[in-house]
Amino acid sequence: MARTYGGVAPEQRRAERRERLLTAALDLFTSTGYRQAKITELCTRAGVSTRNFYEEFESKEKVLLTLHERINALALEHVTGTLERLEDADAVTRIGTLLDVFVGTVTSDPRMPRLNYVEAVGVSAALEAQHQEWVDRWAAFIEAEARHAAAHGVAPDRDYHLTAIALVGAATGLLREWQAHTPPLPVAEVAAELRALMLAAITRPA
Repeated sequence: MARTYGGVAPEQRRAERRERLLTAALDLFTSTGYRQAKITELCTRAGVSTRNFYEEFESKEKVLLTLHERINALALEHVTGTLERLEDADAVTRIGTLLDVFVGTVTSDPRMPRLNYVEAVGVSAALEAQHQEWVDRWAAFIEAEARHAAAHGVAPDRDYHLTAIALVGAATGLLREWQAHTPPLPVAEVAAELRALMLAAITRPA
């Protein structure tokens, strides 16, 4: 049986170490830059040894993959969690609310769009593959909302696949631009621009 230290089980200590590494990495990768960041500096910031680092992650890239996945998953969790209370909302209100939740989640910490849309770009084939997986997931979500709008007579009945991919790209570009400004652009303006783009793209004539 694993021993506890200070009343803390080994599994909990390890989970806490992992979280400290991820928190430190988010800060280091978005300040120093992913490519310039050193594992030794990351461990110093997290208060762990390099041995502890390699017990949790096989490489610096694996940390970046984990953070990229976590940020996307957090945004998707918040957006999908909002769907239930929008069941009876009209399509325009539904789309607007979902976009506000998405933008609000991603911009709640300026380091998140910096990591996802700047530091994680062009790093490796594995990062590009994971990025494409998330583009596909977000595009599928947008397609579903477009079909919902079409079913309620707000949008034409057509194939929305390319439209959805274009809208994912627009969101990425706007959020990349948002994080590049000091101080950042008003979040409400970013959300309003995305909302206008999405409604125009979905409701345009077939």
